[in-house]
Amino acid sequence: MEEAAIVGAICAALARRRRGASICPSEAARALSQDWRPLMPRVRATAARLAAEGRLAVTQKGAPVDALTARGPIRLRLPQ
Repeated sequence: MEEAAIVGAICAALARRRRGASICPSEAARALSQDWRPLMPRVRATAARLAAEGRLAVTQKGAPVDALTARGPIRLRLPQ
């Protein structure tokens, strides 16, 4: 799976939401494959890179987190 496809899936999922809304990373993974669970580490890694570039915000319970080190569910949204 190319990283560009993951970026595209994240961006497409966010584009379908209202401004300021967030998505679960699994939403992007599910758009890419029926067998989406193995994609989750790559989706999180891509989210971390996009966050480092300032193109994405990664949160957990509303607080900013690192997508690579956060345990449990995270949310992705466009930066405010």
